[in-house]
Amino acid sequence: MRVLVSGSTGLIGTELVDRLGRCGHDAVRLVRSTAPDTLPSVRWDPSRGELDRGALDGIEAIVHLAGESIASKRWTAAQKTKILESRVDGTSLLADAAASMTTPPVVFLSASAIGYYGDRGDERLDESSPSGDGFAADVAMEWEKATAAIENSPTRVAHLRTGIVLSTRGGALAEQLPFFRLGLGGRVGPGRQWFSWITIEDEVSAIIWLLDHQVNGAVNLTAPNPVPNAEFAKRLGRVLRRPVVLPTPRPVLWARLGRELTATLLESSAHVSPTVLESSGFSFAQPELEPALRALLT
Repeated sequence: MRVLVSGSTGLIGTELVDRLGRCGHDAVRLVRSTAPDTLPSVRWDPSRGELDRGALDGIEAIVHLAGESIASKRWTAAQKTKILESRVDGTSLLADAAASMTTPPVVFLSASAIGYYGDRGDERLDESSPSGDGFAADVAMEWEKATAAIENSPTRVAHLRTGIVLSTRGGALAEQLPFFRLGLGGRVGPGRQWFSWITIEDEVSAIIWLLDHQVNGAVNLTAPNPVPNAEFAKRLGRVLRRPVVLPTPRPVLWARLGRELTATLLESSAHVSPTVLESSGFSFAQPELEPALRALLT
């Protein structure tokens, strides 16, 4: 298929564009920059409501990943507004444009996050679980609602509720590796909070799977075996052959991220199962944490 990808230069998008080509699909980047690109591209500026709609002709599928990073800066009031608006405005603009195409895309895969569920302790969560509380949950809910323009069209729409993506190129694992390699890594907070993860390989494989399979609505993109945070720290230390003795000092995290972002990203608990993905027949390459870490790090 000819697949339009927003957020194509991000952690997931970069790998996705590469893999789409290797799978025989034609990737088209949705970009703001006017710099030359080896791949075909479509221009947009969601903050201004601008999109070259005529350039969408021939697009058969859309994977929408773009949005302000939730963890790149402290959560000031201005940054929270930017996070929310970048997701809602971009999604609304793209969904409306797709719905108005002469031949709408077959499928529209729109990013979301397991932040939708909020901090839920030991509760087992799947796609039928209700939304939670807090800023991350509110953002995810509004993000998913923003596809409304295309929901009643012939286009199949799925919301990708992604967990913590493990990659050495970016994200949570890459941030923690320097500390663990120095023997300074450890659990965060109590360590009992559930860590619902997925490797970058399985994340991208799942997205490509969803292009071709009749799945719609919410889809949890997490590995089937989440672990408590303390267990994640223990296994990462074992793979790196480094001691894991003391917890990560909260003041260090607060200094970098602020208290609210630290609590939301690192101390909240969500035990998430990929029920819809597994029931569709998808098979994970890395369903268990320690082998996944070894594949990434050794």
